[in-house]
Amino acid sequence: MGSVKAVPKRYLGVPSLTRGEPLVDSHPPEVRTTRRRLRACHECDWLVALPPLRPGEKADCPRCGHTLANRHHQPAQRSMALALSALIALMLAVSFPFVSFSVGGIGNRIELSQTATTLIGFDQPLVAIAVILTIVVLPAIYLLGVVWLQAGLMQNDPLPASRGIARSLSHLHPWMMADVFIIGALVSLIKVAGMAEVELGLSFWAYCLFALLLLFTTQSLDADWMWFSLAGEPLAPEGSRTGDTAAAQGLAGCATCGLVNRLDERAHGQCRRCGDRLHPRLPHSLQRTWALLATAALLYVPANLYPIMTTTSLGQSTPSTIIGGVVELIQMGSWPIAVVIFVASVIVPVGKLVALAWLCLVVKRSNELNAITRTRLYRLTEFIGRWSMVDVFVVAILVALIRAGALMSITPGPAALAFGGVVITTMLAAMTFDPRLIWDPPLPKSQRQQNGQPHKTTRQGAHG
Repeated sequence: MGSVKAVPKRYLGVPSLTRGEPLVDSHPPEVRTTRRRLRACHECDWLVALPPLRPGEKADCPRCGHTLANRHHQPAQRSMALALSALIALMLAVSFPFVSFSVGGIGNRIELSQTATTLIGFDQPLVAIAVILTIVVLPAIYLLGVVWLQAGLMQNDPLPASRGIARSLSHLHPWMMADVFIIGALVSLIKVAGMAEVELGLSFWAYCLFALLLLFTTQSLDADWMWFSLAGEPLAPEGSRTGDTAAAQGLAGCATCGLVNRLDERAHGQCRRCGDRLHPRLPHSLQRTWALLATAALLYVPANLYPIMTTTSLGQSTPSTIIGGVVELIQMGSWPIAVVIFVASVIVPVGKLVALAWLCLVVKRSNELNAITRTRLYRLTEFIGRWSMVDVFVVAILVALIRAGALMSITPGPAALAFGGVVITTMLAAMTFDPRLIWDPPLPKSQRQQNGQPHKTTRQGAHG
């Protein structure tokens, strides 16, 4: 995909706004030459003007490299086709057997939904709710929302509640974990394969296809085009200056639709296009992040001290902690799977706690030279946090599948709930941390003068 650096518009010879112009410009977003399409970067707050984008190109922030907009070929048709295909695959996945096992003439076969419902019988309703929400319910709601939105946009007549649905899509995205569940299923099957005969059902392959299509659907959404099609493009606030931060001008970029708005005298506001509340920075960002990190650290102790599951074989019960499960996999010779579990359940949670805590501590001592490195660290912690759910999904699958009484059975332990709480609270901590704080301290005069130089428009060839 080509990459286009967003350029300060004053260097392109575009006139400033004048009074008496219409509040909304209804021209297509890529043919207007006398309107400024301003965006405030969500990660560094740099105010830039989007350049015209052709299909297959994207616009990146010239200051931190964050992607501001992606342009796709036939965005509505593409997203509609992928979302419908994913929904069909999901319906197949919940309608047929998922996996079965047999040992000594005794076996069991489960459906996808049983990975959650079985946990309720073992007094783990919160874990069951988290599993079914992340692997079925939230993805289904997301896909239905995409279909509803694109159906209206393809007819040039948005359907009722389209703006509310569009606002919800970005909030649902981090909590859909179909891809993580597939990894958990593979880990579970490798564990079971050493003890019994395993057979994959049609549902397993359908869910693998669903996870892939869901990923393609989320990547196909062109939020910039979608919001312009839903509500047009209100003009930028008068007097806006590109090549500076939005907060310094009393402006804020909407995190949902991207529109730049002017804040009131109390630094509050509401987006003129989507209605979301606006703040120059997330309120009490550091305090909330610290509170969530402290909660996650406290939960991580019982998550490792107590057994995450108990295995019964030939009448003998053996509790297993997270580290104990890793050791067991190593003894079985499953080194790759042991590494996956160790990284997802130990390295990632601890690394995320340490990284976010360090970012909170040094955020007031940031400068332009290290801000990019710290922003990249933040992006990494935000991306990897959800993958720690692998261990929770492994427990859910094994508990539902291995139910052969005293011969062989697995029950969940108290650590499953605690570890699920660690994953959720660290994800929330990453969401509440405002990366724009990293860039807030004033820069040295020499760097301010350097940043005042015009950024050249660059185009790069497609990557991957």
